[in-house]
Amino acid sequence: MRVLVTGGAGFIGSHVVDALVQEGHDVAVVDDLSMGKRAQVHSSARLYRVDIRERQALEEVFRAERPELVNHHAAQGNLRRSMAEPSFDASVNILGSLNLIELSLAYHVRKFIDISSGGAVYGEPQRLPVDELHPIQPMSAYGVSKYSVEQYLRLFDGSGLDYTILRYANVYGPRQDPAGEAGVVAIFSRQMLAGERPTIFGDGTKTRDYVYVDDIVAANLLVMTEEQAAGRIYNLGLGCEVSDAWIFELVRKAVGATVEPILASKRPGEIDRICLDASRAKAELGWEPMISLEEGIARSVASYRGQARRCGGEMG
Repeated sequence: MRVLVTGGAGFIGSHVVDALVQEGHDVAVVDDLSMGKRAQVHSSARLYRVDIRERQALEEVFRAERPELVNHHAAQGNLRRSMAEPSFDASVNILGSLNLIELSLAYHVRKFIDISSGGAVYGEPQRLPVDELHPIQPMSAYGVSKYSVEQYLRLFDGSGLDYTILRYANVYGPRQDPAGEAGVVAIFSRQMLAGERPTIFGDGTKTRDYVYVDDIVAANLLVMTEEQAAGRIYNLGLGCEVSDAWIFELVRKAVGATVEPILASKRPGEIDRICLDASRAKAELGWEPMISLEEGIARSVASYRGQARRCGGEMG
């Protein structure tokens, strides 16, 4: 299958590209490299350095590649920046996504996989774990923009473009950029490996749901061909509340550090608690996470440690 992956030079997108290539698909990548890295793009995938807001350049990619499936990972993913610059957030996440949807319709793309956010679109939960029928009450511009794209896809339902929406929990694993949103495992790991004291925003009791990147990749592959996934939304997470303090402890154990955290004020736009009910994905796709939090963090720390050695010496 001819697949176009947006954001395919980034953390999650590059792992998806790797898996698609290994499955024998013909893969092209669109990424402006503002966060992604050229070195992370599989050598068998074609990379177009294009901003999804650039309609003409994006159309040239569609004209050249004629994708059958679009896997849309490109995004402005920083919650804090979305609150400080909501117009910028909307320009990337809403207008950029609309460019992709419109071009997918024009070039008769069969399937559009949209990556949304479980933590951002639901807002402060009324019940836990949060299922896909939970009320939508985003508390950030990022959450608003992500949900807006979901609504646009529903608007075009029946137009011939099959779509599936994946609402991720906090994804972590090798290649995660500590400068990115939801990168707490990467941030804590790299700081502890460097002998630094990580900062926890709040008192450590704030909770999130986490899922290892390999499990996320598996879900992306499943929805490509699963007919039951058409027009469906799937939460993807472990289904467990995990506190910032516990993530800190697991990373500290994996690193072998004894450092204590710095506590700072909670950041605006952040919810206090969240975990996702992924039972729909299990029932309809046969998907469930296979990597435990402890194993995933150990793998992540090992990756960052190895990267530090390759870049000029042990970080701790």
